[in-house]
Amino acid sequence: MVFAFPRHEPASRRGRHEEKTAMSLPEIDPFIALAVMGATAATDAVYVMFTNAVVRRHRLPAATWSSIWYLLSSFAVINYTHHWAYVVFAAAGSFIGAFASISFLHPGPAYPTQPPGSSPL
Repeated sequence: MVFAFPRHEPASRRGRHEEKTAMSLPEIDPFIALAVMGATAATDAVYVMFTNAVVRRHRLPAATWSSIWYLLSSFAVINYTHHWAYVVFAAAGSFIGAFASISFLHPGPAYPTQPPGSSPL
C-alpha cells in the first residue's frame, strides 16, 4: 500500500502541477510480529500476577514479577520503536495477555453451593 502526500511548495509555485512523494509501509517480519505479540501478551499476564502479589503484599513475588515484566516489555518496545507497524501487534498481544490471564489465571471466587434442604433466595 502506498500513501501519497503533496510536497510543500512556496506560494509562488502553488498554481503549478503539484508533485507527490510516495510513502510505503515498512516490511513486517512475521516472526518478529509474532514475537512482539507474544511478548506483550506475556507482559500483560505477568502484570496481572505482579498486581496480585502487590495486593496480597508479598514482597518477593512482587519484585520477581516486576523484573520479569520489564524484561518482557523491553523486547516489544525495542521492536516497535524501530518499526511503528509493530505497535498493532503489541496492542493485539496486550489484549490477548490481559484477557487470558484474567480468564485462566484468576477465574474468580468460587461460591459454595447451597446446603441441601435450604430455600433458594
